[in-house]
Formats: sequence, structure tokens, C-alpha cells
Amino acid sequence: MSDLKYLFAYTVPLAALVSVLSNGVLTFTAPIYTFIFIPFLEIILADFDQKYTASQKENRLNNFLFDLLLYLNIPIVFGILGYGLILLSTTTYTTVEYVGIILSLGILLATNAINVAHELGHRKTHFERSLSKLLLMPCLYMHFYLEHNFGHHKNVATPLDPATSKLNQTVYHFWIISVIQQYRNAWNIQFKLLQQQNRAFFSIKNDMLWYSLIQPAYLFSIYFFLGSFALAVAIMVAVISFLFLETINYIEHYGLQRKKLPSGRYERVQPHHSWNSNHYIGRIVLYELTRHSDHHFKAAKKYQVLENITDSPQLPFGYPSSILLAFVPPIWFRLMNPRVPKEQINFANI
Repeated sequence: MSDLKYLFAYTVPLAALVSVLSNGVLTFTAPIYTFIFIPFLEIILADFDQKYTASQKENRLNNFLFDLLLYLNIPIVFGILGYGLILLSTTTYTTVEYVGIILSLGILLATNAINVAHELGHRKTHFERSLSKLLLMPCLYMHFYLEHNFGHHKNVATPLDPATSKLNQTVYHFWIISVIQQYRNAWNIQFKLLQQQNRAFFSIKNDMLWYSLIQPAYLFSIYFFLGSFALAVAIMVAVISFLFLETINYIEHYGLQRKKLPSGRYERVQPHHSWNSNHYIGRIVLYELTRHSDHHFKAAKKYQVLENITDSPQLPFGYPSSILLAFVPPIWFRLMNPRVPKEQINFANI
């Protein structure tokens, strides 16, 4: 029964649905739930730590329930997003209500589309990787699959990684650098993969080319069926979702850097090259993403067996609170800079 705690991850879509179906202040249900109620729960609920035995890990890895909980996000996300776009294109709201619903849909995509896509993108099967790309489509961030798996995990905590934030770099500056450079890196990765496979640019294996066709087709279908306003909303919702992703990238590796070896290569990725957070509610809502130190140490490890690594750098708050703090750079710097291990401080390329 304890495994059913991950059903709590569906509370964000539920909050987004309430936002979509409501008027007035209730259109802000998802932002209020995510950034006020969850941080409050994380304060009053004790962190829970557990080390799994070998047999427990095997049982959890063989339990289809954990995969099913991820797969169900596809109909949930697309159902709520589609219904929200239909309502926004056919119903008159106040400006404030439009803002509430659009923010709520953006949060929905950030938590239950991009985050689940991140988990599925590390899987070995073509089916699960395809689901990952499908969930990234409405976020207009399909290139994340390539750059994250073949770029970020290789270059994390080095100046080569745009998704690693530097000490005293604001989240707003980081957004610009990371969004632009990750897209460029994704193309460079794609070109290298095509070259290694001796394939031409116009190849069925050119994922970036497919992304460049699929995402505009998605937007055109929204325009064709729902009109220009729904198209504008879909773009805004996507931008909100990937900016939340980039904010999470920002807090996950802030100020950390791997050592450069005499050979010119960087040391192997270790748990202390990522910030860890073991705050209970944030963990289960985000399918253990907050146990990020263990994830980067063993990227192929499924979420249900990720563990808390206590000797890695620890965030003082859960992800929702940390995101809000990052939006106010002076407070973020004052809180986090003293916590960055001196031997890891990354000042590069600010």
C-alpha cells in the first residue's frame, strides 16, 4: 500500500483541472496548491528516508504499477490541456482568470509532462522513449530528450553544460543561456549521431528534423481547430512549462563544478555534483526527481529505487519553495552561496 503514495503525483493535475473548471480566484488553484500548500506540507511533515534491500529493489523494479503510474500521465495531461484550450477559446473570462488558468496549465505541463518525460527518457525501451517525446511535444521542448541524455548527463557541473547554473548567476540570465544553448547543443548532438551512423541530414533517424516538423504541426492543429487565441495560449503554456523546467535545472546544480583532471578531462560525476532534496511531498509529487544526486550518479536508475544521499549538498527547502526563492536572486544568493562547497564553486562563464 505504501507504493500508492505516488498517486499523490496526480494531485497537481487535479488542481489544474479545478483551475480550468473554475472562475475567480479558484482559477489559481494549481499555483496556490503547488507553491503554498505543498511547501506548507513539507514544513509540517517529517522527511522520510529509507534504504532498500537488494530484494526490495528487485521487487520494485519488477512491479508494473510504478510504470503504469507514469503512463497514465499521457491521457491525463493531454485531456486536461485539450479541455483547457477548448474552454479558453470558447468562454469569456476576466484577464485575471485567463492568467490563473494559463499558469495552471503551464504548471501541469512542467510537473506531469516534462518531469514524467524526463523519467521515461532515461528508459531503454523504444515505447517509453516515444512516450517521453510525446509528453515533451506540447511543451515545445522535444529537443530536451537529446540534449539531456547525451549532453547534460555527460557535461553536468562543467562549463560545457548550459543547464548547470553558476555561482551568482541569476535564474533570469540562466533562462536565456540555457534555453538557447541547449537547443544548439541538441542540433550538434544530432549531427554527431548522424555522422557516427553514416546517415544524411534528411534521414529518418534525424530526430531534430522530426521535432521541427511535429511541434509546428501540433501548433497548427490547435490553430486549425480552435483558432488563433488558443494557439497563443498553447505557446504561452509551453513557455511557462519549460521555464519551470529550467528553474529546476537552475536549483539542481547551482554553483557546483567537477574538478578538471591533469588529462584535461573532468572527474566522474559523483553525488556531490547535484543538490539533493529529501522533502517528502515534493519527492512523491515529482516522482523522486528531488533525489537528484542519486539520479545523476546512476542515470538509468528508475524513480522507485532512487535513494537519499545524505552526504551530497542539501537544499534547505523542497523544490516548490526553492523555485520561489530563486525568483528573488538576492535572497537566493544569501541563502545558497554559503552552502556551496568551496572546493566545487563554479564561477565560470557568468
